[in-house]
Amino acid sequence: MKHKRVKHYNDPGHAHELTFSCFQNQPFLNTDLQCEWLLEAVEKARIGHRFHIWAWVFMPNHVHLLIYPTKPVYDIGRILWAIKVPVATRAVAYAKKNAPEYLESMMDIQPNGKCAYRFWQRGGGYDRNMKEPQSIKNAIEYIHNNPVRRKFVEKPEEWQWSSAGFYAGRENSLLRIDTKFIPS
Repeated sequence: MKHKRVKHYNDPGHAHELTFSCFQNQPFLNTDLQCEWLLEAVEKARIGHRFHIWAWVFMPNHVHLLIYPTKPVYDIGRILWAIKVPVATRAVAYAKKNAPEYLESMMDIQPNGKCAYRFWQRGGGYDRNMKEPQSIKNAIEYIHNNPVRRKFVEKPEEWQWSSAGFYAGRENSLLRIDTKFIPS
């Protein structure tokens, strides 16, 4: 089975709307623990790879991030790696130690017959470059409305694992949002 590869365009001055999914679309992000691991990984990646976060939401089975790299030369693939690998490593280690029965849902039998455990779906996910203020505004709205579309909440700001609360005036965001750098 051949997997599609995502082409990343690492163009300076572009924001990136990133979407990546849990392995086989499973709800691996349905507990606070996994979401906290993801928060930590995003924050470490932000520091290490220097990017602004303009919007985010963690859904039970996927993630949306709207980021703006600030370095003149960057690699979205490396940014994604810096976010996804630490979470996957922690999840597999946690499952092996505390919930070995959970490993079966993470099992991926390779074409060569070897077994690997996955937290994230293979590949780079979805990456959309954007520069126009209206496209960025639309992406923020789309990201924040994910939990509403799935009928988890009535208003975007009610979803804990999102930047929507920050945009609605709540000051205690789980990830710092760099709104002063969003084009108007």
